[in-house]
Amino acid sequence: MVKAVRIHQIGGPEVLTYEDISVGVPGPGEAHIRNEAIGLNFLDVYYRTGLYPSPTALPLIPGHEGAGVVLAVGSDVKDLKAGDRVAYTNPIGAYAEERLIPADRLVKVPDSIPLKQAASMMLKGLTAQYLLRQTYPVKKGDTILFHASAGGVGLIAGQWAKHLGAIVIGTAGSDEKIKLALDHGYDHVINYNTENFVERVKELTGGKGVDVVYDSVGKDTFDGSLDCLRPRGMLVCFGQSSGPVPPFDLGILSRKGSLYLTRPTLFVYIAAREALVDGANELFDLVAKGTIRIEIGQTYALKDVATAHRDLEARRTTGTTVLIP
Repeated sequence: MVKAVRIHQIGGPEVLTYEDISVGVPGPGEAHIRNEAIGLNFLDVYYRTGLYPSPTALPLIPGHEGAGVVLAVGSDVKDLKAGDRVAYTNPIGAYAEERLIPADRLVKVPDSIPLKQAASMMLKGLTAQYLLRQTYPVKKGDTILFHASAGGVGLIAGQWAKHLGAIVIGTAGSDEKIKLALDHGYDHVINYNTENFVERVKELTGGKGVDVVYDSVGKDTFDGSLDCLRPRGMLVCFGQSSGPVPPFDLGILSRKGSLYLTRPTLFVYIAAREALVDGANELFDLVAKGTIRIEIGQTYALKDVATAHRDLEARRTTGTTVLIP
C-alpha cells in the first residue's frame, strides 16, 4: 500500500483525503513509477470543484504533472527501464506516492534537470510551448499581453516570449508579483487592482493594441482582453481561474475588428507521442541553457495538499508549486 490523495465528492479543499491505495503491477504499455515531486495547478482545482467533469468515476486521484523514477514496466515497453528518470503531464492521477501510467505519456528527464524542477514545469512549460509556438506563433516584433504574468505559466511564457523577440506586457495583482514578472522577461506589467489594463495597454501600444492576448483568467478579463487587441488580433482563452466566460454575441468579434478567438487545451496539442516529446525536448533544452529559469515558489508535503489548494485559490502563491510525497 502507498499513500495518495483522493476526492470522493466534489467540493472545497476539505474533500481532499490522504489515504492508502494499492498500485498493482504494470500491464501492457504501462509503467510503474515512484513520484519524487508533483506539480500543483489550477486545473486540479477545476476537477476538485466540479468545474471540469471528472474523467473517471469518483473517487478520483487528482493531479496532472509529476516526475520520478521508473520502478517497473510492462512486458511490451521497450524504450523505458527501471531506474529511468521521467516526467509527465497526463493522464490525471499524480497525487500519489506511486502510480501506474501509460508509458507513452512519459518523457525522459535530462540529468541536468532535477526531478523536483521537472515536476514543476511539465504542464506549465508545455502550456507555454503550445501557446507561444503553435496556437499563435510569436515572432520577433510582436506585442503580446499575458494575464497572470506572475503565475507558473506566466513566468515561463514571459521568458520564452522575450527569447522569441516579442514585446511582452503582463498583468499582476501586487507590487511583489509585478517585480517578479519584470524579472522574468516582461517589458511592462500592469497592476490590475490599481490600473485599467485596457487603457494602459492602449497607452503602451500607442493606441494600436496587441497582436495576441493569452488569458487564463476568464470571466473577469474576457471583455477587456478583446478591447486590448489590434484589428485581426487573437484572444487565446486557455483557463478560467475567475470563472467561465458567459455566453456572448459572436458578432462582437467583427465589431471589434475581425478578431480571432480560440479556446485550446494542452492535452489536444500533445495527444500524439511525437508532439509530446518534441515539446518537452524544446522546453528541456531552453531550461538547460538557462534561457528559461524555472523557480519553485512554494513546496508542500502531499499530505498538506488542502492547504496548498487554499493558498492557490487565494492567490497567495507565485510561480510554480510542488507537492512532495
